[in-house]
Amino acid sequence: MDKKITIAIDGYSSTGKSTVAKQLAKELGYIYVDTGAMYRAVTLYVMRKLFVTDTNFDEESILRHLPFINLKFVFDEELGHGEIYLNKENVEKEIRLLEVSKHVSKVSALPKVREMLVKLQKEMGKDKGVVMDGRDIGTVVFPDADLKIFMTASTEKRAERRYKELMEKGENISYDEILENVKERDYLDTTRKDSPLRKADDAIEVDNSNMSLEEQYEKVVKLAKDKIAQVSA
Repeated sequence: MDKKITIAIDGYSSTGKSTVAKQLAKELGYIYVDTGAMYRAVTLYVMRKLFVTDTNFDEESILRHLPFINLKFVFDEELGHGEIYLNKENVEKEIRLLEVSKHVSKVSALPKVREMLVKLQKEMGKDKGVVMDGRDIGTVVFPDADLKIFMTASTEKRAERRYKELMEKGENISYDEILENVKERDYLDTTRKDSPLRKADDAIEVDNSNMSLEEQYEKVVKLAKDKIAQVSA
């Protein structure tokens, strides 16, 4: 019988980590955990409280309210994966808006926020058989993950994908604004003091700048199945 493994998928924003992680979890019958959705849900909560706006960042109030934030993934049979619930409300669509994207890196950089969510993430993956994607899964959450994948793509290609995605959702946004947001998030993600985005030494890099979704999926599935065969031998 095949042994279950822990799969960590890290990488830059808009590299399609969540898409491929969902597909992979479904293929393997594993639990999928979108850690980016967790940080976005926290960001949405503090934005609703007006602790974070374009002109305000009230760190003290953010930290004081962390105990009131309850996050849970609820499995949707029709979709084949879980969606994020913030205090019993499905916020999956709202957390993907550009307004949340603008602020999520700053909120994620707060050590107390990361501490709370990393603890939750470790708990979710303790029994293996999990595919988790984010920024620090292979370096901080699961440094001993059996398989670590690091997703990357050119800045322009990522901005283009994000632009198309938001346009399809009916958001009135310019490509330049998206490009600026992608660059800013890269800077904040890679320079924050607490667990910055970086490729783990033993991670396999997948640059999907010129890959189709199908090519990307096939590559990642092969990496996973090869690793499972290796640990099960």
